[in-house]
Formats: sequence, structure tokens, C-alpha cells
Amino acid sequence: MNGRASRRAGTAPTLSDVAKAAGVSPMTVSRVINRDANVRQETRERVETAIAALNYAPNPAARVLAGAAQIRLALVYGNPSAAYLSEVLVGGLTMSTRSNVQLLLENCADGADPVQVVERAISSRLDGVILPPPYSDRGDLIARLLEGGVPTALLASGAPAPGCFAVTIDDALAASDMTRHLVSLGHRRIGFIVGNTNQTASAKRLDGYRYALARVGFAVDESLIVQGDFSYRSGLAAADQLLGLAAPPTAIFASNDDMAAAVVAAAYRRRLDVPRDVSVCGFDDTAMATAISPELTTVRQPVADMAQAAVEMLSAAALWRRRGQPAPAASRLFPHQIIHRQSDAPPPG
Repeated sequence: MNGRASRRAGTAPTLSDVAKAAGVSPMTVSRVINRDANVRQETRERVETAIAALNYAPNPAARVLAGAAQIRLALVYGNPSAAYLSEVLVGGLTMSTRSNVQLLLENCADGADPVQVVERAISSRLDGVILPPPYSDRGDLIARLLEGGVPTALLASGAPAPGCFAVTIDDALAASDMTRHLVSLGHRRIGFIVGNTNQTASAKRLDGYRYALARVGFAVDESLIVQGDFSYRSGLAAADQLLGLAAPPTAIFASNDDMAAAVVAAAYRRRLDVPRDVSVCGFDDTAMATAISPELTTVRQPVADMAQAAVEMLSAAALWRRRGQPAPAASRLFPHQIIHRQSDAPPPG
């Protein structure tokens, strides 16, 4: 089944609904709402028509936020997975456009120093900073923000820091559930591609894989565990290593969708059919999962919803601070889901 069901009748329209109706990206809708002068007039009119047709409006919580002076947040990003980043940005922009929040996007992927970005956030007296992976695990950045008195929300960190807001899923349980699913199909040799070592969620997902195998009495074959870094390129290298074994795995579980997509490509290069010859599963349920053939069975981590929650939590905290009342740090655990598509099947034979 597909994890992105269409909007149910009676539910409030979202920024993504407007984007789909207008035939543009959610970011374009955000720019129209924020009166960005760089949007073409024809595009602006299509978006405004869709907004009117859908009766799109901020939700009640956002309207409360809109009654106060504008809140300024920064989102510091630099993740090797473009699909993951897209989910983060769409979620953050969706919530910011529904409320009186200015979301500053700080891209560190092109060599910008995240330490300098954090220092600017402190000197600019921002109301909060959102750190998605890999920065949600950078202890030096987190410590400096807390020292500078800037409320900080950590997105998808495997080990949230005290004093910060945290939005997470149970990575170990999610990886365990997917591994047990593959075992239930009959797989006994299950390869696992680990994510980047600088992200604590990577270790949690590996723990979940190991735990699931131990629960069913399978010995862990270390040759079936290969290091990646969440990038497509690392997935190709890891897949070649696993598929080149004398006794290759009948299923490969990658720690994100980018690496899982690379496994599918590597299998085809070897003239292996997915899933007849080898099953492939991913993690995150980003757009990448449905952009390839066969579409990926994957763990759904609601990244966009989690980014929205981070904006909402920091915005509420800013209102508390303006009233002279400290907002206690809070955390929110989102549920995960196994999304079944076409890339997994019982092992051959």
C-alpha cells in the first residue's frame, strides 16, 4: 500500500494539497503566501486560485501564534539525502506559513560552517533553531546554542540532548519490525547497510536489526553488515560488496531509501530481479521510495510531520518566553509504519 493517501473528505486542506491542485511544489506555494517577488505572475495566480478553491487557511494553533509578534526560527540543514531534506523543508515551511513564523533556511551542504551559522543565530537573537540530522547529533553545536540561550529542537536524533526539544521515532523498534518482516517472508540471510556513523540513529537501527535476528534465534553474520553513509553512492558500494559474497543475502535492508534505491540499481547491473532474486527494503518513506521500479517496501518515518512539530514546539516556547515564563523542554515520539510495496518477496526457491 502507499503511505501517502490522498486527503480524506472533511479534513482541513494542507499546503501540500494546494501545491498538488496548482501543479507546483510546496515551496512555491510557500513563496506565494509569503509574497515572494520572484514568483511568476501566472504561477502566483494558479496558486491563489487553488488556495481559494480549497479554502486553505492556518489551523487554530497557528492562528493563536499569528496573534503575536513574528517568531523567527532557523533550520540548519546539510544532509546527503536530497529526498530526506525535501521532506524536512516541506514540513518546516508548511508549519511556518500556517503561523506567524519566519523560517530562515541555513544550507550547510555547500561548505558553509555550521558553527558560524549557530553563532549568527545566537547574535541575531532568534527565537529558536531546528537541527535535523546530521546536526541533531553534533554535541558542540547543541552545547553552544544552549549556552547562548537559544531554544533548540533536535529532529530525528537517536540520543536527544537534555534541555532540548526533541522529535523522534523509535529507530531500533522500527528496524527490528522491518527485519522481523523479512524473516516472516522466509529470509535467513539478510544483509544490512548501516547509515552514517556520525548519526546516532544509525546505531539504533543496527541495534534493531541485531535484536530482531537474536529474537528468532539467528546468529548474526558480520559479513552481511556493511557500512554506508546514507548517500546513494555509498549504497552502490555496499550493495556490490553484499551481492559479491560467495553466499549473498536473499534480502537487503538499507538504513535509508537512497541506499535502498542504490541496491536495486546494483542488483539490476548483475541481472538480478528485485524481488524475485533479492528483496530490498529501505527506511524513511521519502519520495525516492516511489520514484523507482519496483517501488520500495520501507519504514515510514513521518519526516515532514516531525519537522512541522519542531516548528510548532519552538513557536509555542517563544510565546512562553515572551510572557516571561520559561518553557520546559519537551519531546514527541512519532509512530513508525511498515509500508508494503513491490520490492520484497519470499526468497528464491
